[in-house]
Amino acid sequence: MFEEDGSLDPVLKVILWSILGIAIAKVAWKWLTQEAWPWVRDDVGGWVSEGVWGWLMAHPWWFALLILGTLVLLCFVLFSDRGGYVVVYDDVSYGSDDGPAESGGSELGTAAPKVLTFRMKQLAAMSADGFEQACADLLARDGFVRARRVGGSGDLGADVVAWDEDGDKVVLQCKQYSSAVGSEAVQRFNGTAVPEHHAQVAVIVALNGFTGPATDFARRHGLVLVGRPELKRWAHGEHLYSVVKEEHSPA
Repeated sequence: MFEEDGSLDPVLKVILWSILGIAIAKVAWKWLTQEAWPWVRDDVGGWVSEGVWGWLMAHPWWFALLILGTLVLLCFVLFSDRGGYVVVYDDVSYGSDDGPAESGGSELGTAAPKVLTFRMKQLAAMSADGFEQACADLLARDGFVRARRVGGSGDLGADVVAWDEDGDKVVLQCKQYSSAVGSEAVQRFNGTAVPEHHAQVAVIVALNGFTGPATDFARRHGLVLVGRPELKRWAHGEHLYSVVKEEHSPA
């Protein structure tokens, strides 16, 4: 019935809105035809029942297309904003998965964001690049400076880089896997985060968490893991450091 983030299931929402619309229409029609204006019952009612309804029954394919079009329009109105987001900085606006929508002259992360949250379903629906950009935007929201996506061919495991208020370099690897991230992937990141990227805080973000061996390895080697519960809290507005590591929490 409810999504992981507490929102109502989209299909159920369509059904409920449809029932409500039908109920309102029925009450309004009853009031118009029986209590308000008799001419509505005699003239308009007759035209609807004989003219419009008779034509629809004589053309079932058009009737089916009309119903289908109404449902599509209803879904579009209700859910057209579910796949993206807008984050407004002091003088920069960023939207959807593609980075800056328009620039006012500031670098990403240098201006304090007013608000930015994601639903877990939004994060899951993004492209791999969009998921990385969302992590960069969340870092910027938390006050990290020069937060930017650097992932791509030859990135050696670094998808996002940023600097915290203490000047420590934070390197993120973002895993949007449909299953838990295993130990092998964590070991590969451990081999490049410090030697190649000079990370002082090495973080792996996994949409669907980590296996037990991966978690044990990360703890032994000082890697910061953001699994599904931590990602949900971070995406819903908590500061990254308050979610994952008290020793890195800003003063």
